[in-house]
Amino acid sequence: MEWYSTVKVVHIISSTVLFGTGLGIAFFMLRSHFSDNLDDKIYAVENTVLADYLFTAPAVVLQPLTGAWLVWQSGYHWTDTWLQWTVILYVVAGLCWLPVVWIQIQLRTMLRESRATGASLHPQYQTLFKVWFTLGWPAFISLVLIFFLMVYRPL
Repeated sequence: MEWYSTVKVVHIISSTVLFGTGLGIAFFMLRSHFSDNLDDKIYAVENTVLADYLFTAPAVVLQPLTGAWLVWQSGYHWTDTWLQWTVILYVVAGLCWLPVVWIQIQLRTMLRESRATGASLHPQYQTLFKVWFTLGWPAFISLVLIFFLMVYRPL
């Protein structure tokens, strides 16, 4: 078995899982945000947190591990500009993702408390959701740019 091709497939699949899960999470969280039904919001955020643990987190770990191995095996150099940009963009995406995970957990807590007490959502809910939404943009743009750099290696 050729290990390079196998690791490359794992790298590609994990990047797809990372991007696809993020896109799916964003879609369902945004849709639930505009719902007046508290149960819709809770369902979306609970599954968002679960999806991050089951899919996003493992992909976040696999990406640099498989990527570094592929760089090492392929003979690319860490000083190649395109490769340096992929690392920078991956760090940007990660720095956006980490607070997003924390925010999702906070949103889930607020929603559960609101359901349990019958009280209105905490005023901070809207602010945190806006931060969550805003942080998604640089993360997604970074991942799209990484895909282009991986395919074209222009620099």
